Amino acid sequence: MAPSGSRSAKRKCQRIVHWIPVLFVCALVAWSYYAYVVQLCVETIENMGEKVYLMAYHVSFIMFVWSYWQTIFTKPMNPLNEFHLSHTDKELLKQEDRVESQQEILRRIAKDLPISTRTTSGAIRYCDRCHLVKPDRCHHCSVCDKCILKMDHHCPWVNNCVGFSNYKFFTLFLAYSLLYCLFITATDLQYFIQFWTNGLPDTQAKFHIMFLFFAASMFSVSLASLFAYHCWLICKNRSTLEVFRAPAFLHGADKNGFSLGVSKNFCQVFGDEKKYWLLPVFSSQGDGCSFPTCLVNPDPEQPASPSGHPVKSDGEIHQFPAKPLRESQSRLLSNGQTWTESDETEEQDREGASNPAMSIEKET
Repeated sequence: MAPSGSRSAKRKCQRIVHWIPVLFVCALVAWSYYAYVVQLCVETIENMGEKVYLMAYHVSFIMFVWSYWQTIFTKPMNPLNEFHLSHTDKELLKQEDRVESQQEILRRIAKDLPISTRTTSGAIRYCDRCHLVKPDRCHHCSVCDKCILKMDHHCPWVNNCVGFSNYKFFTLFLAYSLLYCLFITATDLQYFIQFWTNGLPDTQAKFHIMFLFFAASMFSVSLASLFAYHCWLICKNRSTLEVFRAPAFLHGADKNGFSLGVSKNFCQVFGDEKKYWLLPVFSSQGDGCSFPTCLVNPDPEQPASPSGHPVKSDGEIHQFPAKPLRESQSRLLSNGQTWTESDETEEQDREGASNPAMSIEKET
């Protein structure tokens, strides 16, 4: 077994290596700023009317840097404490050798949680590294070594997991970086042509203009395809992981299980307040632990009250989450219905109604 000092040094080296792609992007952006502002706009462009490029350039540059910063430094959200096993439950699970007994322990925990997805074999999803029952759309990241809510993927270019807390920022980062590259390509084109026709003086700016056009145009192609792909994911309400492996429900795998229609799918990521759509500030709907679905899967093993709401064996109604849902999330759960304080108990009861009990096994 390696000494703790060597393990610590190895982790530090890994953290440094993970920042290399981010530093590369930052260096490339810094050079593009110098090449465009100093070498092109200041040193090459003589027409004062054309220098208006600088104003539009700085708007796209600021939005691009802002969204990139938010994507990098917004910490991924982890499951709430309700999904973690208590110390007693962890000890019971560790002591049990029989699979049936372990399943019974996990079944007891999972029945109080708003979980509708399962493993491909029909078992409740459990993380044996974080010791928690996984919420819907939550996955364990091997790089971060944590369970991430609504995990999309781990992106080396931002050195961060893209998930519920920063997926909007990541999408805006793709949009503004594409806009940034397209703007540079469009405004640099005429000077790039002059370079090849010897219309520019043979100065240092000549080479900056050439390489700036090549870099911006090549990145535009790759960013356009990636941005279009994530726009498609948003419209379908899927994550990158769910494209490769569709989420499984009681009736089996269903790639469209979380899709509520293009409009509501978009609002889940960007919110329902239009003034925040283009800004890299958090406005996504929900808590990241539970998501409305287009499925109706009542649990035949769950006892029901006369009103139709699930109840515990002692007659107490399941309620999760403890605090009322926001108005924006409430509208996702039912068409045309708005939130009022008098609806709090009813809305909480509906949120707790998705607690089907299934056979349980650990998911690696």
